[in-house]
Amino acid sequence: MTDQHSTAHGNTAHADHEHHGGLGLYIYVFFALCVLTGASFFTYSAAWPFKGENQQWVGWTFMMAVSCTKAMLVIMFFMHVKYEKSWKYVLTVPTAMMAVFLVLMLIPDVGMRTEHYDEVRKRNAAIDPHADRDDADHDHAGERPGH
Repeated sequence: MTDQHSTAHGNTAHADHEHHGGLGLYIYVFFALCVLTGASFFTYSAAWPFKGENQQWVGWTFMMAVSCTKAMLVIMFFMHVKYEKSWKYVLTVPTAMMAVFLVLMLIPDVGMRTEHYDEVRKRNAAIDPHADRDDADHDHAGERPGH
């Protein structure tokens, strides 16, 4: 009976290993991660075409897409989530929805944090909270209260 048990266990482990794609799949994923890391460094190279002041968002968007792709590959293959049953969606979908909800709820708070400054705090702030709304003729650099 022990021979049957060890043989059955050995076959299950072998079948499970082949079901997960084997070593070759992990090597392909590793090389994909290396290529994506190279793509991340590309945004800081001299060959990156979007270097203008108004084009920074292109690099940020590209970096976020590469980062999310790398995270997905690591989670799916190295953490073996790809081979889990459908219960993984019960855990990940509500969590993702809550993460998006949290970000959307914090955007107004962070974006409008300087709207309610009192005059003392506005004068003593390191950066004028309304500098982007002022005319270009006004130069507030170097002005400090009491100087």
